Amino acid sequence: MTATPPDPLALLRSKSYVAILILAAIVGVPVSAAAYFFLALVDKLQGWIFTSLPNGLGFDGEPLWWPIPPLLLAGVLVALSIRYLPGKGGNSPADGFHAGEGPPSSVELPGILLAALATLSLGVVLGPEGPMIALGAGLGALAVRLVKRDAPARVQSVLAAAGSFAAISTLLGSPLTGAFLLMEASGLGGPTLGLVLVPGLLAAGVGSLIFIGLDAWTGLGTFSLAIPGLPAVGAPTGAEFLWALAIGALAVPVGIGIRWLGLFLRPHVERRLLLLTPMAGLAIAGLAIAYASATGKSSSDVLFSGQSDLGPFIANSASYSVGAVLMLIACKGLAYGVSLSSFRGGPTFPAIFLGSAGGVALSHLPGLPLVHGVAMGIGAMAVVMLRLPLTSVLLATLLLASDGLAVMPLVIVSVVVAHVLCARLTPPPPPEENRVPRRKPRTTQPAGARAN
Repeated sequence: MTATPPDPLALLRSKSYVAILILAAIVGVPVSAAAYFFLALVDKLQGWIFTSLPNGLGFDGEPLWWPIPPLLLAGVLVALSIRYLPGKGGNSPADGFHAGEGPPSSVELPGILLAALATLSLGVVLGPEGPMIALGAGLGALAVRLVKRDAPARVQSVLAAAGSFAAISTLLGSPLTGAFLLMEASGLGGPTLGLVLVPGLLAAGVGSLIFIGLDAWTGLGTFSLAIPGLPAVGAPTGAEFLWALAIGALAVPVGIGIRWLGLFLRPHVERRLLLLTPMAGLAIAGLAIAYASATGKSSSDVLFSGQSDLGPFIANSASYSVGAVLMLIACKGLAYGVSLSSFRGGPTFPAIFLGSAGGVALSHLPGLPLVHGVAMGIGAMAVVMLRLPLTSVLLATLLLASDGLAVMPLVIVSVVVAHVLCARLTPPPPPEENRVPRRKPRTTQPAGARAN
């Protein structure tokens, strides 16, 4: 006889599920607080190292050579964390997000946090989302073990995943974006989810453009849910649709090149970790110095993840010449690839910043407004680097608020084009039996996606 599958509604009505919900809410409080204060510490250290310290030493602003000492120190600290501390500082960000890995153990968390703190506060071009996911998963699993050591593996997995959700709750601009990132990256929908999702996204985006176009021609309305009386935002045009195709295609070689650089350098760095990780830090510093020297802009445009600089960069984009923006894309892209090879952090925010810079550069050409170019650039670069199409659409649209929502159909087109081209141009992964695992498998059930 075939076993009857469990009834999801029966599980939802059970007392054990209510207990899990209560425990998840309780776990979310300390995990969110820990993530908040970790990010606050990173922000304070960045400001002190790159602004207050030069002024305190008597310099009139940040000297041109200033990125060298912090990046060299970052390489030393990260290399020591990877070599000598349990957990090897977490997973390499060059591999992107992972499905099917258990949460880090409590003994691995200090090494992961030290590597992340050195990476994020000392100017390396990586973001905080990877360490935050690991921190949340590790603290969630630890809380379960402290409450009940013999808790079932499924409960540990659920609470570890809840911890990851809490830690990344608003880091990506909205709890919705973080939730979709974790769900999409964890593979909860099975291997065919992406195959169904991408055509559906494309059909929805094209359908929305058709509705908008027909409304413009006939004046009969779009017949969609809407709140009247809000300020009007320009509807997408045919030229912008062509730009969506072009931006999706242009993002692919840039993103593939950055990932290739990280994966190419990583085995060389790993063989001589204590020597080459500091050298990678010096390379990042050199790229920042070259950009600042050539453009007269701040080296911070190249350094860091771009999370804090994204808004000011877009707002002040008129002060950047096309040459300066192209120099920024080249230097930050190379620094991003080097960072992926050697350090520990998340791959999301540098991709977002590079996508926005590409949109700013292309907006100088006819037929592409700035906001539309930035939104499509963010979505296209995010999907090339993350391989998560739905999350990439949400990142591009929610980060730009109402303007992003207005150009969502164009973002969808650029994301789908970039995603499909990237899949066709990227070599298939080796068979499972030939892969070398990046970390030792755990006995607990998967806690969701991890990226460090």
